Amino acid sequence: MDKDFAARRRRDLIIAAALAAIAALTPLFVKDVVVQNILILTLMYAGLSQSWNILSGYCGQISLGHALYFGLGAYTTELLFTKFGVLPWFGMLAGGVVSALIAMGLGYPFFRLRGHYFVIATIVIAEIGLLLFHNWEWAGAAMGITIPIRGDSWLKFQFLRTKLPYFYFALALCCLAWFVTWWLENSKWGFWWRAVKDNPDAAESLGVDVFNSKMGAAAVSAFLVAVGGSFYAQFVSYIDPESVMGFQFSLLMALPAVLGGIGTLWGPVLGAAILIPLTELTRFKFGGSGRGVDLIVYGTLIVLISLALPRGLLSLFSRPKKTGATR
Repeated sequence: MDKDFAARRRRDLIIAAALAAIAALTPLFVKDVVVQNILILTLMYAGLSQSWNILSGYCGQISLGHALYFGLGAYTTELLFTKFGVLPWFGMLAGGVVSALIAMGLGYPFFRLRGHYFVIATIVIAEIGLLLFHNWEWAGAAMGITIPIRGDSWLKFQFLRTKLPYFYFALALCCLAWFVTWWLENSKWGFWWRAVKDNPDAAESLGVDVFNSKMGAAAVSAFLVAVGGSFYAQFVSYIDPESVMGFQFSLLMALPAVLGGIGTLWGPVLGAAILIPLTELTRFKFGGSGRGVDLIVYGTLIVLISLALPRGLLSLFSRPKKTGATR
């Protein structure tokens, strides 16, 4: 059994390396800017969903408020850049640390809640954050922040003539989130998280530090999501509260994992590869006249998958477990 498990982990790593290599070569053949934009967003949301999956999938703490950390990453990076001239690369790290600390601070009272009470609490705190930034004049309030563009620069992570640097950073973010999940999956923390998800009372009786397990998962998840928010701010060059803290971001982090298979290594990647292109293509196809069509399409898809495959699309590729004598 141990050999099979080790072989599976090696196989996952080899497959991930192969897919990353293929993705890295894609821009050599795809020159259309619209398609490149879709690929960038797909990779970004795959990384975000993978990060969300650490807390909600593996640890079982379903959050619908991760837009708070996404927005904190974006605002921290751009406020440091526009107000103090701090390079975005340092701003990304600062945004990740700030979000991780806030996630742990919020976790202190919230992780004492369970089930739907915890889910509601995450939604409420994200909405409070949205309202605070709507009225925070120093951060631009509802008007937001326009990032000054001064030409192509790796140092300032700004590019006008090509989207390729953004593509490769999104790919790196996706790979980082996947690798962190792969590494943690077989660590002490990974086993603790799955135990907490299955039965927190039983896990605690066996010596698992349930509270600190949840705090660790929240910190890692928030840090990675905040880096994604920082990247998105640089990518679009303008942020306001709704564009980085809206509830839709929390949904778009959760839905790929739910579609592909929550609490699995490949589920968020598979879900994002289906949902995000579908979303962007319907927006491109219908424009303003089809406002919300993308939500209807992939909402319907989620419902159908939930009814037919409760464990997500990834269950189509899993081997059926061998059983003993039939009952």
